[in-house]
Amino acid sequence: MGCCTRLLVLPHVWLSYTCLFDLWINLEGDTKLSFVGRNGSQFIVDGKPFYFNGWNSYWMMDHAADESTKPRIRAMLQAGAKMGLTVCRTWAFNDGDYNALQIAPGRFNERVFRALDHVIAESRRYGIRLILCLVNNLQAYGGKTQYVKWAWKKEYKLLSTYIILPATFNVMTVLTRKNSITGVEYRDDPTILAWELINEPRCITDKSGDTLQEWIEEMSSFVKSIDRNHMLTVGLEGFYGPKSSKLTVNPEFWAADVGTDFIRNSKISTVDFASVHIYPDHWTHNPDFEYKLKFVYKWMLSHIEDGDKELKKPVMFTEFGLSTENNDFTPTQRERMYKVIYDVIYKSALRNKAGAGALVWQFLVEGMEDFNDDFGIIPWKRPSTYKLFTEQSCRLARVQGALPSQLGYLRRLCTRS
Repeated sequence: MGCCTRLLVLPHVWLSYTCLFDLWINLEGDTKLSFVGRNGSQFIVDGKPFYFNGWNSYWMMDHAADESTKPRIRAMLQAGAKMGLTVCRTWAFNDGDYNALQIAPGRFNERVFRALDHVIAESRRYGIRLILCLVNNLQAYGGKTQYVKWAWKKEYKLLSTYIILPATFNVMTVLTRKNSITGVEYRDDPTILAWELINEPRCITDKSGDTLQEWIEEMSSFVKSIDRNHMLTVGLEGFYGPKSSKLTVNPEFWAADVGTDFIRNSKISTVDFASVHIYPDHWTHNPDFEYKLKFVYKWMLSHIEDGDKELKKPVMFTEFGLSTENNDFTPTQRERMYKVIYDVIYKSALRNKAGAGALVWQFLVEGMEDFNDDFGIIPWKRPSTYKLFTEQSCRLARVQGALPSQLGYLRRLCTRS
């Protein structure tokens, strides 16, 4: 069912630096996390620019809900910290599915909420900040489809055909949740870098984009009415809409007709930064790998320029990957694409531009083969790939200084020869 039925789903290793002295380190630093904010097109933490290196592990809450898989959360966060990574994006939703957080409209599973508490507490322990996504546009983990199913059930009719009330309650419940481990409400916890409204929103039944724009305006205002501490982003893939002057930057003609517009959606005052994804092989029919690399470079530069000149907000590349199911796929190809992405972010940091960081999709740990898609990586399995991640952490630390939570790891990581 198209979103134009007015589904208000949610108001609901190694870099060879032989000299440590050219890596800025505040030896007096406190490991206590501070809220990340922004100053124009830059993220700011503790008064300094914040450019980051990070990853996606969407599965954390789900795995923390079962004792047999719960150790994977610590293993993943510890591994990320050892690579000098500072941001992880993960799901803070699971609607009506196995290990559901929201069992039914307005009804929540305390056991699963405690699992999310655990993810946040462990992230704080390792100095990793989280981007928590509040709902899925896709069907995985319920998504907006589950809201449609609930809307048609007789027992929920009084809650409104469009599920406005339970969706509102969902956001209210998550943002005001008091962590059972730390005792801190989510909206007051600086471990959370930002909220993301919805993963990869599209509304193909309204190509004008008006329906989705109205939804973003309403939901972002609602979130901000509850939580003024945290930043908010939409969760866009980054496509330019039908009236944009940048249609030639889109991967193909269809991208202008999915009901989104990067500039229009991101310009809203209640949206603090823009989000972009990078999937050249899924978005284009051109099989040539060199063409895909050129697309990635042009795609990133265009959006960073938008952040600096049009939006005057940071731009975060919240997902990027290269599918292992491509006929010509090789790990070397994937590394080449990652290097293009990391080089663009590094140059943005050097020049104080809007390109704030990138989050690879996705990291796993051993024993998770059943949860892998065609993008999953166990980062330490291939030394040359691992080196790309750690090298980027060191490069960014050299530009802006190491965060207090990174000091111990970067001392070891960035001085190896």
